[in-house]
Amino acid sequence: MTNSFDIYRRLFGFLRPYRKVVAIAYVSVLFAAGLNLIVPQILKNAIDQGLASGEATALFWAGGMILAIAIVRGAAAFGQRYYGEWITHRIAYDLRNRFYSILQRLPFAFHDQAQTGDLMSRATGDITESERFIGIGLMDLTATIFLMVGVIVAMFLESVQLSLYALGPMLILIYATVRFGGIVRPRFKLIQEQMGLLSSVMQESLTGIGVVKAFAREDHELEKFDEQNEEWFTRRYSLIKVWANNWPLFTLILSASIFLLLWFGGPSALAGEITIGSLFALISYVLMLNGPVQRLGFLVNMAATAGASATRVFEIIDQPVEVADSPDAPELGQIEGHVSFENVGFAYEGGSAVVSDVTFQAHPGQVIALIGPTGSGKSTVTNLIPRFYDPTEGRVLVDGHEIRSVKVESLRKHIGIVLQDPFLFGLTISENIAYGKPDASPEEIVAAATAARAHNFIMETPGGYETKVGERGVTLSGGQKQRLAIARALLYDPRILILDDSTSSVDTETEHLIQQALAVLMEGRTTFVIAQRLLTLKSADMILVLDGGRIVERGTHDELLQGDGLYRRIYDLQLKDQEEFAALMEE
Repeated sequence: MTNSFDIYRRLFGFLRPYRKVVAIAYVSVLFAAGLNLIVPQILKNAIDQGLASGEATALFWAGGMILAIAIVRGAAAFGQRYYGEWITHRIAYDLRNRFYSILQRLPFAFHDQAQTGDLMSRATGDITESERFIGIGLMDLTATIFLMVGVIVAMFLESVQLSLYALGPMLILIYATVRFGGIVRPRFKLIQEQMGLLSSVMQESLTGIGVVKAFAREDHELEKFDEQNEEWFTRRYSLIKVWANNWPLFTLILSASIFLLLWFGGPSALAGEITIGSLFALISYVLMLNGPVQRLGFLVNMAATAGASATRVFEIIDQPVEVADSPDAPELGQIEGHVSFENVGFAYEGGSAVVSDVTFQAHPGQVIALIGPTGSGKSTVTNLIPRFYDPTEGRVLVDGHEIRSVKVESLRKHIGIVLQDPFLFGLTISENIAYGKPDASPEEIVAAATAARAHNFIMETPGGYETKVGERGVTLSGGQKQRLAIARALLYDPRILILDDSTSSVDTETEHLIQQALAVLMEGRTTFVIAQRLLTLKSADMILVLDGGRIVERGTHDELLQGDGLYRRIYDLQLKDQEEFAALMEE
């Protein structure tokens, strides 16, 4: 497990690119703190040389110097605040970019298990907590420590004996503050983790709001959210109690220092052993510690929160990018579309094999249909081609190139995917179609939409191709979204195509349009189809029948019907009805 020192060291590393700005900010901080240390000395001289001696000039000089210090300190405070805030938000910018960049490159295996709400909580709340400390918080902590050290030195220069009396309680305060930080840090981590879980519950409920309302489960979702929210409050409340129990102690310790100074310093001043100005300066220095000491507790709190939050951020940043390019990986140039699986096996980490000993060849332009029971490994086989996962055994080749030996991005430029439930972004229709080819001309976009049988319904929308489709394409029907996904793949113009053939959720007319669009899309491409329809199986050049992660049969539709294996059973149970229905419709 990463220790606290490593976490803070990594956070400080984000300051390195901005050394000049950091230097200006910290010089301003230390200069302002140094000016504060001069004021008690000015007051001391005003009391001893002005009030005690009756010289009004000394008082005027003291007032003028304090005013001048205030003006200069104001300029230093501006530098501290301006550059401190700049550093704070620049670090947040860099950290959030790094976090998001890693998220984009993490493998499917990670995203299969990660909760979106928790990731959003880390990207927003946790990074915000981290930035507050590493920027302005760390500067305040530096100023506080510098001021405390300066006050201690100044007090010893006035009177060693009285300073020891006054600073004795301060040692207790330092111990109490450090102990306080050790208590609150793990509690803050628990709070941040619970906030991630709370965000996940909210995100899941809002994403599935249609299902929630359809089944009238609003009260159930509220109860589920309330349970997690209650747990968050309980954890936060336990921290509030720790804070409330410690804060009065900090104030009491400071008051004890004043008491000791007056108890022992008062008689010394009356006896003439020290001047009244010196005693007042000592009291001023102790009072000057009041703000820094209280800030110290707050800053320890902030540091603890930042440490807990940064731990959660770095947990994601440190995730291994399983599907990574080798250092000398070349670009995959133009391909014909030949795909080979050689004794391929795959298993999730710590799990049993999902597919085993899969071997086949797909020649350019062929249609390969995959069929089998749920969980037989059809999707896993197709996910291995674009390297969403890497095989744990054997190898996958494209045009003779082992796909792990070439750059992932160059591989995926040759592969198009159309799923049963395609995802659309909350952009315009034209932007969604051109997602894989953002530099496409309007004419190319229209041509792709026309070939995908989508142009007519697009022109019926209020803004045509500039109509925004809403989050996840919520304003469109399932068939419309699928045709836009086909248009997107057509414009991308891949040599290898992966698609889910299911159209069970659309009406007959829409299904016909989708099949026409798919026919255009598949023409001349090496196509892998997770087959659901008899028409696709009949037209496939090769059918792979999977069961238990293995290819148990292969061949054309007619060849497989001659046997008495799994394909024949699937045909009799599911596909034969499609054939009879098609024959009935032709009569």
